[in-house]
Amino acid sequence: MNRAINILDLVGAHAVILHRPHPTVAAIERQLAAIGLSARACWPELTADETPHFLFFDVDTGFDAQFPWPAGQSPMPLIALIGSEAPGRIEWSLARGAHAQLLKPVGDNGVYSALLIARATFAAQERLSAEIGGLRDRLAGRETVVRAVMALVAQGLSDEEAFAKLRRLATDRRESFEAAAERVLARVSPPPVQRGRS
Repeated sequence: MNRAINILDLVGAHAVILHRPHPTVAAIERQLAAIGLSARACWPELTADETPHFLFFDVDTGFDAQFPWPAGQSPMPLIALIGSEAPGRIEWSLARGAHAQLLKPVGDNGVYSALLIARATFAAQERLSAEIGGLRDRLAGRETVVRAVMALVAQGLSDEEAFAKLRRLATDRRESFEAAAERVLARVSPPPVQRGRS
């Protein structure tokens, strides 16, 4: 069941507006104050230690070095402020990982919906990243199990015997298949070559 969106969820949050001095900034600040968010405008870049809850950024004059994180890896929801719809600027905004957009000139509305859309998109992106990370870990674990079974087969066991031995090793120590496989591989891996003196 979807939880109703509540304006109180945003009250007390902090937003940074990364935009040169402009009436757009004042319009956004007014709307943020009405919703209950604090805001600070800055230009041309964020301070290194600043992590607001939301970041508005100017697409028209923005540049990569303004952001102290890699493209697409922001630690907060990003809202693109778009005045020019030049394809290159839109492409840059997407590459930065904008979660929502607000068209300029900004009037007396639009900020609230942009905040909600950005927050929801950011949360979905974080969930997806966590799922992908979990799948990568599982895939790496399965590769480790296959390599361990192959190492046991190389010692003369059949596929079934090797898999059964790996299962026993995991059960005996009450550990995962992957942990048992790592132990098997550590035992069968050749020791590092010692270089003798010539």
